[in-house]
Amino acid sequence: MTVTLTSIAEPFQFDQLEQMVVANGVIGRLLMAALLGGLVGMERELNRKSAGVRTNLLICMGAAFFTLLSPILAGSSGSNKGQVASNIVQGIGFLGAGLILHNRSRVSGLASAASIWVVASIGMACGAGLYAAAAVGALIVIVALAVVGLLEQRASLKTYPVTYEARGNHQPSMMQSILDAMDHAGQRLTDIEADSIGEVQRVSFPLAATRRQHERLRAELNARPDIDKLLTFRDPEDD
Repeated sequence: MTVTLTSIAEPFQFDQLEQMVVANGVIGRLLMAALLGGLVGMERELNRKSAGVRTNLLICMGAAFFTLLSPILAGSSGSNKGQVASNIVQGIGFLGAGLILHNRSRVSGLASAASIWVVASIGMACGAGLYAAAAVGALIVIVALAVVGLLEQRASLKTYPVTYEARGNHQPSMMQSILDAMDHAGQRLTDIEADSIGEVQRVSFPLAATRRQHERLRAELNARPDIDKLLTFRDPEDD
């Protein structure tokens, strides 16, 4: 008597799967997702953000791939063909949380975290074959990140932190000038640091303010005779 062993779960027919992939334009969907994710990442890269071209491209393409695989892994008899795709949002949430930094009294990286979250949705739209919706979504994201952010700064609607560094030869006089300028601007001087390198005395402090407030403070500090040089530094991750 011959005994034939059969598998409980029928394995994937990879030849049929390959035909389905080509027939449904899966390769085109992945390439479209990579293109749109790369465009969003290009804007982030130009602004020196940590989540740049490669990050956004991979997230978008990966979301598209998981969306495509979800019904395939569920099988023809599966009742929930979107189970794998539904977990994309949770996974991106953990990834985005790693971009958000809380430093002293400010929070940075919120826009970068939001951008990769919405990039994942663009990838899911590409995976579902919704090219027009994905393209419009990517365009809105780029406009929101580039144009709206620029308008916020130009109109002085948004505060952003800047680290000021004053250099001179007499540290007490510089500190007094900085305190007077901050009092005149109605700002509180906190977290001030002072050191010296050779004969150069340095005094640095952070300030979160609007563009116009920063411009007025810089002009007033540059006018102080005991400050020989004033430098400003801004963290690129501050959105």
